[in-house]
Parts: sequence; C-alpha cells; structure tokens
Amino acid sequence: MAENYDNIIIGIDPGTNVMGYGLLGVKGKKPHLIAMGVLKLNRMESHYMRLHRIFTRVTGLIEEYLPDEMSIEAPFYGKNVQSMLKLGRAQGVAMAAALNHDVPITEYEPRKIKQAITGNGGASKEQVAIMLQRELNISPSEMPDFLDATDALAAALCHFYERQKPAFARGVHSWKSYIAQHPDSVVKR
Repeated sequence: MAENYDNIIIGIDPGTNVMGYGLLGVKGKKPHLIAMGVLKLNRMESHYMRLHRIFTRVTGLIEEYLPDEMSIEAPFYGKNVQSMLKLGRAQGVAMAAALNHDVPITEYEPRKIKQAITGNGGASKEQVAIMLQRELNISPSEMPDFLDATDALAAALCHFYERQKPAFARGVHSWKSYIAQHPDSVVKR
C-alpha cells in the first residue's frame, strides 16, 4: 500500500448472493477511499461453499490491507426466516475471519448507517452511494456497478463518524462509566 494511514477500517455488507466490501484509510481526521468491490456468489450452488468463499475473501482482504477495525452491517429483520438465517451465517463467517486476525468488530443497523451517511435512516441505496461519492471525492468511473460495495463502504464511513463523536455522545454518560469502559486510560497516582 502506497499510503500510510493512521487507521484502516474495513466495511462489510454481508450477503450470500453478493457480499460488498469497502476499505477506508484515515489520515489525521480525514477518511480516504482505499478500495471497494463485491464478491459475487450467486453462481455457486452450495450455500456452504458460498460461506467458505466469504471467509476466504474476507481473510484475503484483511491480510492484504491490514485493517485496524471492521464495521459490518447487521442483518435486518425480514419476512423470510430462511433468508435471514443465511444472511446471519454470511455475517458470522465474515466476523470469524476478522476475529481470526484479532480485528475488532462493530455492528451497525442499516438505518443507523443510512442516517450517518445521508441524514435519513430511510434513504435509498442510490442516495447513500451519491453521498459517499461526494464525501470521499470518488470519481464516476470509480463507482461500482453493485450498490453492495457502496453499502459496505458506508458501514466503514459510519464507523469513522461514530469514532469521531465525543465519548458522551457514544453512550458514556458519566466519568464513572467512562472509567469502567476505559480502565487503561486512567492515570493512577
């Protein structure tokens, strides 16, 4: 990798037909696009082979880009229980690849990601992609054909935004709770 980043975040949009991934490099307080793309799985008949391919690809991305953190989209509740189970398995396999490399994981609901990127939790995938293009200065030629890639990049950017918030905005409401959540940051005299 030509750039030296302070932090690298990998975003994953899990799926058993198409899995999206996006990598952000953070330099100072500014995020930069490193890579994004998709893993197409719909030609594979075996669900188990699809899961194996997800694990292998996420492992390869982690070994190539050495991310410091993973941000993954949480499966949303749908009407089809079988689809939900398959999506949960895909998410779990991607998470296992990260855990296998000691990469910490944060999970975000789709509405939270859309809210962070567009200001509207009900935004369309196209609106998310347009906002990412503007925020990260992505040229039209670099925009992917599959919106799963921009969804994954949005998960990474959402995590970047969440990390920029003050501790109190991230759920720390007192010094006591801050110390309990960050015991290594306390200087003992």
